[in-house]
Amino acid sequence: MSVDEVTLTLPRERGFYRIAGLVLGGLAARHDVTLERLEDVELALDGLLDRLDGDEPATVRMRVADGELRAVVGPFGGRLRSELERDSGRELGLRRLLDAVVDRYELVGGDGGDWIELAKAVE
Repeated sequence: MSVDEVTLTLPRERGFYRIAGLVLGGLAARHDVTLERLEDVELALDGLLDRLDGDEPATVRMRVADGELRAVVGPFGGRLRSELERDSGRELGLRRLLDAVVDRYELVGGDGGDWIELAKAVE
């Protein structure tokens, strides 16, 4: 399987976030990702982009490799970490959304704040 990776840098304005979904769809189409799996990752991505805080541009890296569709989103201020730590997964919050639609996710510290990595099997 070939590896494709796309990195987007987006202004933190909601109108630009749709571009990430369009690029994700194009990347998924190149690798015959099912619509159901694509929609799951789009839901996760939308939930995360809605929680971006700060003024600096946001970065979304998307990649298909080793049978997975992966995305890295950030940087986030402390708000995302606080929400994930506070959310028990029983309420309709971000943790429950991510648990339902992606196979795994991880919040990691990085350049400029927290970043979240997502993965969804595509085969």
